[in-house]
Amino acid sequence: MNINIFHVVSNKYWGGPEEYAYEMVSRLRNDARFYAEVVCKKNEPVLLHFRRLEIPISILPLKGVTDLDSPTRLARLLRKGHNIVHVHTFRDAFTAVMARRISENRNTRVIMTVHGICRPKSNYLYHKLYQSIDKMVFVSHRAYDEWMSHARGFKSERACIIRDSVMDNPLASPAPNLREKLNISPDKTLIMFHGRLTPEKGIDVLLQAITRLDKDKYHLAVIGEGKPKFVSQLKSFIVEHQLLHNVSLMGFQEDMAHIIQQCDMGVLPSVEPEALGIVNLEYMMQGKPHITTNNGAQVEYVTDQRNALLVAPSDPDALAQAIEQLLDQPDKRLQMGMQAKEDFDRMLNYDIFYDKMTTLYNEILTTKKSKK
Repeated sequence: MNINIFHVVSNKYWGGPEEYAYEMVSRLRNDARFYAEVVCKKNEPVLLHFRRLEIPISILPLKGVTDLDSPTRLARLLRKGHNIVHVHTFRDAFTAVMARRISENRNTRVIMTVHGICRPKSNYLYHKLYQSIDKMVFVSHRAYDEWMSHARGFKSERACIIRDSVMDNPLASPAPNLREKLNISPDKTLIMFHGRLTPEKGIDVLLQAITRLDKDKYHLAVIGEGKPKFVSQLKSFIVEHQLLHNVSLMGFQEDMAHIIQQCDMGVLPSVEPEALGIVNLEYMMQGKPHITTNNGAQVEYVTDQRNALLVAPSDPDALAQAIEQLLDQPDKRLQMGMQAKEDFDRMLNYDIFYDKMTTLYNEILTTKKSKK
């Protein structure tokens, strides 16, 4: 049985859900069991990425529950065959559920991946939506526990935990030599932060922490974008604390794998609990030691002092001590990175995630039919 998979992504900017869909579709397109297509808005930052895969793309408004055009047009894609509409926001779940109803195809299922830590809404409209989603996929036990503990009347068999993963991008271009580009001397440890530049990700805590370190020992490369006002505050802090020769704000960068390979360690000091912490997995995949916080799903795959260091959130003193520990012990960095790579390959690699997800795709169609 061939299955048509439609990944629906509606965010304006490239982020975790878009990367999740991109990697899934890049594998599905070469899997003879499936036909893969992306449904998204006409947003060039997102379209640019998906066009690189040379796959079918349907462009819809995707404005949510009040948008009647999108479900009508999506329904045309669902009229025949065995279909799965895989969505990544509740807004798109409304579109998918309405499109299925309009299509009148009983062989269409809706899967929702919950990428954050959130609680279900209690109003009638959302209650009906939750009952219409065939499977809720949570990326960690932390995310599952938070949602399910507040979900009244939602049956646990309609939810599952499939931890996301990361893979090397086969279309990636070689990254420039960071040490040459940033003029970093060989004797300095290259520390890296990458992700959204927001207070939730703790980049301001990281900057506070490095003011406690010997400036001759490190250089911090900060990769990512954020709101101009917050980024301006970060720049002001860097100038005020005379960190211009120790910190480089590099903005958004493509194909992080080749960039991560060049760093000596990563630091991911999230203040808000992470539903998974995909950036942590990116460092582990590349065999790099990293420091992260202990308030989210990170503790499900990170063991302190084994494959990473765990610190309390919003504590620049503790974070500085952890960074200094790795700065002063290159052998420990090497050993920790090797262990992280081994743990990733054994428990967290993309093949494991892909097998679980494609098994779900098959089961959700066959199981539902057998009940009727």
